[in-house]
Amino acid sequence: MKRLIKLLAAAWLILNATTGTATPTLALKGFVEQSGAITILETGNVIDPYFTLQTLLLAHEHGMDISAYAEKWGDWLIARQRPDGCFDRFCRTGPVWLGCRSADADDALLAIWLKFIDAMPSRLRDKPSWRKSRDAAAATLARLHDPTRGIYLVSPVFQHGLFMDNLEIWSFKSSRPGLAQSLEARDFARAIRATFWDPKSQRFLVSTQPEQKNMPAAFYPDQVAQIFPLLFDFALPPDADRNYYRNWMRSHRRAWLRQVRADYAWGLLALLAWKQHDSMSAQCWMRETLPYQQTGHWTVTDEVVTQILRSKGMAPAPASTICN
Repeated sequence: MKRLIKLLAAAWLILNATTGTATPTLALKGFVEQSGAITILETGNVIDPYFTLQTLLLAHEHGMDISAYAEKWGDWLIARQRPDGCFDRFCRTGPVWLGCRSADADDALLAIWLKFIDAMPSRLRDKPSWRKSRDAAAATLARLHDPTRGIYLVSPVFQHGLFMDNLEIWSFKSSRPGLAQSLEARDFARAIRATFWDPKSQRFLVSTQPEQKNMPAAFYPDQVAQIFPLLFDFALPPDADRNYYRNWMRSHRRAWLRQVRADYAWGLLALLAWKQHDSMSAQCWMRETLPYQQTGHWTVTDEVVTQILRSKGMAPAPASTICN
């Protein structure tokens, strides 16, 4: 019987190796240091915890093994958490990483940190330092809640709400088990739509700031915000067009694929294209942006998106494909 079990185990390993079903492992060479720090850009000098957490969560949620990085990164970040529960961005000073700028938005960063901790194995979640950090972050996020509108504000300093930040928080809340959490997420979704959806223009407003309505629309944040809900499976308003995704791609794909030339590659949208069964757009993104790897236009998020797409069998579009 023992011999049979061994033979079956060996056969299972061979089958996985030949069919490509083995768990893909995230590889962040060039972005990660021995200390556990993970930079925004390859061999970069800036760390934004939001991008690192986004990277690790995306990889984890798409079936990649992140164990080589998760614990060391969590310990590294917890050691630098501020007394108020928030996190800074960090710059390298020689061999030392020091807080050099406040977070772009406390609310979204806190939510994605909480989601990251909850996604980790119990042996990490139950570490005293991790539990303490989680409690501090949760308490700070709760203080950013605006009970009047039911949404969250950017920070204690900036008292306005951002649409995409609130979607990040909704994603965290909707991922938590339990009926009470489900009802909370449902009510929160209603508050987000009531606050940010503009029925007249059939668009999501980027911010609660009144002047935002009169500012010229840019690819980011304005156009990205319109497609952002689909990244989190956030239900669109009933009066939204049924071809919402296709209409966005028809209008903005050309601009998206050209962002890498002057800005960042915006790999998140390639992952969305894959989710929407739009393989051509995802493959076009790979073709147009991969030449920019190891440049200042290629973030750690773009790196993990590429690895996810490759793990799904995706390859860059051939030169003959018309992408624009």
